[in-house]
Amino acid sequence: MTAHQNGTLSTEASDFLLNCFIRSPSWQHWLSLPLSLLFLLAMGANATLVITIRLEASLHQPLYYLLSLLSLLDIVLCLTVIPKVLAIFWFDLRHISFPACFLQMYIMNCFLAMESCTFMLMAYDRYVAICHPLRYPSIITDQFVVKAAMFILTRNVLMTLPIPILSAQLRYCGRNVIENCICANMSVSRLSCDDVTINRLYQFTGGWTLLGSDLILIFLSYTLILRAVLRLKAEGAVAKALSTCGSHFILILFFSTILLVFVLTHVAKKKVSPDVPVLLNVFHHVIPAALNPIVYGVRTQEIKQGIQRLLKKGC
Repeated sequence: MTAHQNGTLSTEASDFLLNCFIRSPSWQHWLSLPLSLLFLLAMGANATLVITIRLEASLHQPLYYLLSLLSLLDIVLCLTVIPKVLAIFWFDLRHISFPACFLQMYIMNCFLAMESCTFMLMAYDRYVAICHPLRYPSIITDQFVVKAAMFILTRNVLMTLPIPILSAQLRYCGRNVIENCICANMSVSRLSCDDVTINRLYQFTGGWTLLGSDLILIFLSYTLILRAVLRLKAEGAVAKALSTCGSHFILILFFSTILLVFVLTHVAKKKVSPDVPVLLNVFHHVIPAALNPIVYGVRTQEIKQGIQRLLKKGC
């Protein structure tokens, strides 16, 4: 494999090779079916949700706009990661070019951060709905959603851009085999002959700055919501208030739990198989994406009715 020259990619450089589950190769066989089913479920459910929100006038509300944004992010993440993983599983297509690898790295980091930011804004939406219901129509408006989308895009595009740039500037003069199913930043940087301290530091600080701050604000929002709910004295008010944010809270649990497990397995990597973080990294891009629209579709009456109306029109 030819090295980078002067910090740039050499025109003679070969592709990277993605080597999934090197210690447990049999995993590829039994993972391919559930992974492909989860991928189809994620794509179909999210597309259905986006179309339903787009066509149903009753769903043209800020919360559902944010939910459709979340679905679009899930679709892009799935398309960026899962088809390549399945191609490796089924056809042993392990080659990935330098540009494609760094592009995948950027999309994964950027869109996961966008998802986290979207969850934070949805938590703020629920906070205003529960704690300041009379002011909700004047605070959570269509203009608020537009500004929120611009904030999500600007913050995460700029903050995650240095990750692939730093990795692309490294010299790769040794092995070209990435011990992962995807182009994760540190899996790629580990192949470099250069010092990767800056890469590690930016990945750590950037990740905790973006995801950590979002999780803190989400926790704060739900703490205030819980405090406000417990003060309600009207009969059935507590159950009704909690039901309005139950779906959203479940989605946050899906997203944060698998992310937390992934982080913990990296911290305790000497005590677990190196293939476990790889497995969690792949599933983190498809399980929340598959479950998000289902949870909202099942638990939200307006979305359920909207889907039923669209199905009747189609018939």
